[in-house]
Amino acid sequence: MCRMIRIRDARATDAAACADVYRPYVVDTAITFEDVPPTDAEMGERITRAQHRHAWLVAEDDGGTDGGGKIVGYAYAGPFKERVAYRWSCEVSVYLERGLRRTGAGRALYEALFARLEERGFLVAVAVITVPNEPSIGLHTALGFEPVGTFRRIGFKHGEWRDVEWMQRPLGAGPGSPTPAAPR
Repeated sequence: MCRMIRIRDARATDAAACADVYRPYVVDTAITFEDVPPTDAEMGERITRAQHRHAWLVAEDDGGTDGGGKIVGYAYAGPFKERVAYRWSCEVSVYLERGLRRTGAGRALYEALFARLEERGFLVAVAVITVPNEPSIGLHTALGFEPVGTFRRIGFKHGEWRDVEWMQRPLGAGPGSPTPAAPR
């Protein structure tokens, strides 16, 4: 069955659905280094904060047989680092409901996110990926990310030390001489 996915800006009212998508990654995997799933209220605060300067988008399933509108994934951006010199860079992430890998939903979310970030003046996107995670590395590579380094044994989760791969890609024309104003 082919799913139709609609991408839209997230709202604070999407918090519970986003938390539901994210929870299995926190509990069952080392993909994220969080060890306690955020509450719906915490997720709502994250959405609001990301929308202020960066972006947070959700993917809604067309509904198929259940009436539609179910959030099946999200992508967002936040600050790469807090120092002013990094203001044209951002860190990005995408999470999908289990079973949606290789459906195009992650790509669609990221492409819409990149367009939004470019509109807001960002020039570089950075992804931080716990490895091994071939599906994520594959998606990021297909979208133009290049590896820039690996932090070895940087995080400890589920009883093991984990490596983290850093990747980056240009947004828009990529880095050059930015305008003096910070992205909006």
